[in-house]
Amino acid sequence: MTDTTRSDALDTPRTLLSKVPEITIWFWIIKILCTTVGESFADWINMTLGLGLNATALIFTVVFAAVLAWQLRLDRYVPFVYWLTVVVVSVTGTLYTDILTDDLGVPLEVSTGVFAAVLAGVFGIWFARERTLSIHSIVTLPRELFYWLAILVTFALGTAAGDWILQLTGWGPGTSVLLPAGLIVAVVIGWRLGANAVLSFWLAYILTRPLGANLGDYLAFPSADRGLGLGTALTSVIFLTAILATVVYLTRTRRDVIDGHEPVLAATSVTRERTMLGYYAVVAAATAALLVWANGQPHEQAASEEESGSSAMTATLPPGQAAASFPPAEIAKFRTIAADTLTAVQEGDHAAATARVKDLETAWDKDEATLKPMDAAGWTVLDGRIDKVLKAIRAANPDRSTEAHTLTDLLAELK
Repeated sequence: MTDTTRSDALDTPRTLLSKVPEITIWFWIIKILCTTVGESFADWINMTLGLGLNATALIFTVVFAAVLAWQLRLDRYVPFVYWLTVVVVSVTGTLYTDILTDDLGVPLEVSTGVFAAVLAGVFGIWFARERTLSIHSIVTLPRELFYWLAILVTFALGTAAGDWILQLTGWGPGTSVLLPAGLIVAVVIGWRLGANAVLSFWLAYILTRPLGANLGDYLAFPSADRGLGLGTALTSVIFLTAILATVVYLTRTRRDVIDGHEPVLAATSVTRERTMLGYYAVVAAATAALLVWANGQPHEQAASEEESGSSAMTATLPPGQAAASFPPAEIAKFRTIAADTLTAVQEGDHAAATARVKDLETAWDKDEATLKPMDAAGWTVLDGRIDKVLKAIRAANPDRSTEAHTLTDLLAELK
């Protein structure tokens, strides 16, 4: 899919060679690989560093600024630098959305709307200043800055929208891949039938984010959560290796280098473009109807099964004995975080409770490799209690009494 239209001719002379790749099948392959890494690597690095979302996001913001500065200093498209920037911005955009959702407690529908409005604003200012949004026009510094700002927002928007859809539907990661994949096919059909190419490009670009993220979740999630169980670390390694191999191939073959001139543009029909706008509106309406229908269907079965499994394991241990085999210092750490979370819940400070429970999740995941071998049964009981706490606090409409009850149960097990 290309994004050229009859209005893409530039009014100003070219000052740089194109700083972006040609839109070929290779572009879309590596873009999906990068979005998958953005999801899995962001989760892995956050758990590994154990610094919390805010500190991790700050680190990656600095890394993104450094890599982007490298990209901006170049006078032409260099595959390694360009796609390194995409990978870093993918991770950074994902972390920004996670901060809003997990630390600040912003509902996903709100963050989706905000990011959509911000993206519309970026495109509006970009077009008002440059009179084009074509990827083939990235030949000046202002246009390149607009381009990377738009990409950052599309990653954040795609993350929020993808997570919101999962929340609405309750679909597993494997099933959830089908919706963005189907919508991308619909966009390709629209483009082939005469839809505006720039609009089609950016729609497909946004949709590759939930597609890649859901694919990453499907590979990384354990089988109990309807995934393949590869884990975030192995998934990240697989896709980073695939990205590196593809970049090496493109560097050697130059298959995605735009020529030093604007592409020759075929005439397009204004009537055809307007007709296809109606087609896109129908696709959007059908998607909304599907989501409303899916939201109305029972989709708590998987969670209930997981909870019932945890309850069965709890019944095999005397109350308060789940933590008996673990180091007291570790249990004290978890008790402190759980107690802080309970205090925030009792004070009605949901943002603080959400932030603190994220610390609990991060600390628990980090210690899994150490604690689980000590006592698998005890670990499973505590893991089930923590899962219930996370579900209660991160519910779309959290109930304070439910939050307090799950935290009290957890603290009782952490004696």
